Order: sequence, then structure tokens, then C-alpha cells
Amino acid sequence: MNLPNAHQAIVDERKVRDYLLSQSHPVGRFKAAFFSRAGFGSESVEQFITALRDLAANGQAERGSSSEYGQKYLISGKLTGPSGETIQVTSVWILPTPDGTPRLVTVYPR
Repeated sequence: MNLPNAHQAIVDERKVRDYLLSQSHPVGRFKAAFFSRAGFGSESVEQFITALRDLAANGQAERGSSSEYGQKYLISGKLTGPSGETIQVTSVWILPTPDGTPRLVTVYPR
């Protein structure tokens, strides 16, 4: 299945810069170390966001858990970074309503 409304997917730049690619965030630094294998770092925030949006648009989504905040979807796939290296990730997206706009929750190594 495709992620509903994937073409409208929102990726918060602050989440990417200050958490996912941050070498100093207490939790995010471990993810940042993994993403840096592909060359994703503080200087490539926009490239990382673009890669995540491409994954959302083209990857196969699996329905995850639902809560009062919406329905989660998981999309696993490959991201190729600025270094040319490819990494395997799982991205988590939430849709607040069936016709709503998906928003990135998190990304982690697969």
C-alpha cells in the first residue's frame, strides 16, 4: 500500500537538524552516527528531508498502531546519501485523519 497523501508529507526540519542528524543530542546522536555512514550530517539536512519524502512517496507502507493522534504507517527502504553510500532505514509516519497530511514521526536503522 502507498502512504495516503504521500505527496503532501511533512518533515520537520528542526526534528532532522536537532535530533536525527545531531551529533550532540543525547538520543539522536546514535541515529546521527548511523546516518553519517551515508554522508548525511548537519550540512545535508535538506538532502535528508528530500530522501525521506522520496521514500514516503515511493515506498511500500505498512499500517502500524493507531492512537488518539492518528494512524501510524511504517515505510522501510534505502536512502542514498551525499557520499553515495546506501543505508537501510524504517521511517514512521502519522496521519491524524484518513484524509490528513502525513507527518514524519521518526526514522531508525533497519
